[in-house]
Amino acid sequence: MSAAGQPEPLRPLAGFAKRVLVTGGAGFIASHVIVSLVEDYPNYMIINLDKLDYCASLKNLETISNKQNYKFIQGDICDSHFVKLLFETEKIDIVLHFAAQTHVDLSFVRAFEFTYVNVYGTHVLVSAAHEARVEKFIYVSTDEVYGGSLDKEFDESSPKQPTNPYASSKAAAECFVQSYWERYRLSSHEAVMFMDHINIQKSCIHGSGLQTRNFLYATDVVEAFLTVLKKGKPGEIYNIGTNFEMSVLQLAKELIQLIKETNSESEMENWVDYVNDRPTNDMRYPMKSEKIHGLGWRPKVPWKEGIKKTIEWYRENFHNWKNAEKALEPFPVQPPFV
Repeated sequence: MSAAGQPEPLRPLAGFAKRVLVTGGAGFIASHVIVSLVEDYPNYMIINLDKLDYCASLKNLETISNKQNYKFIQGDICDSHFVKLLFETEKIDIVLHFAAQTHVDLSFVRAFEFTYVNVYGTHVLVSAAHEARVEKFIYVSTDEVYGGSLDKEFDESSPKQPTNPYASSKAAAECFVQSYWERYRLSSHEAVMFMDHINIQKSCIHGSGLQTRNFLYATDVVEAFLTVLKKGKPGEIYNIGTNFEMSVLQLAKELIQLIKETNSESEMENWVDYVNDRPTNDMRYPMKSEKIHGLGWRPKVPWKEGIKKTIEWYRENFHNWKNAEKALEPFPVQPPFV
């Protein structure tokens, strides 16, 4: 199917036990999930739906692009006619919904666009999934729906108190997904996860940089989603998190020290830019993940091992690494740390 919604010659539907639709599959986390699904479930057809916006790259999926159980379709979840036709022609059994506008800073100036894509787009998708009678619908949210907290840990029953347009749109979309479970018993799950990514640009620090975030290695995140897919109970929310916590400033300094091999604080400061803080910037997102631990999932890759693997990945993939200190443009393929 093309972006315009016109059917292409279809591969035979027979021969696959399940047909899984992953939205936003050319993005950071979803691309890792797709690669694992394609490699680990050869009897599943994995269909990647992505609009190929600014945060997406098919380079993330080159290793599996020619696999018989993988198919890419370019299209927009906000196009209701296209989405309905997609479900009809592809006979979808399971949906993993990652597609979203996610850049928090942009959400302050493009709030209506975030609302349209994240809320309306999710409503279009979950409505089509209901009409197609899919078996499972997994919606990927964000820890930011809970708002910030300096001490109280959030669990799956905590009230949603988002503090920026991005988080508000994700919280509203959660409500739509939950409403379909309550009204129609559409077999839905929601996965709320800590998510931050690492790059090798000159580090831009909002405000003091004392805000703390939690980090997971991508393979651990993939395993969490596969655990929810296999063992999650319909209608439930699962927090995917870790107890490892680090300030944004400390993260920047560790990266600079490891990548640039700096020896002094003053030398390190040359690679840090302090800018005005966001209108609202939550200091912490402490979150409990015992519920998904009960399904058998726990993070396995420790920080030091994961960050070394991430930097090694860049050294193998970033062209002209030795000249990276000149411009350090963002690399289009996403690294393995979350």
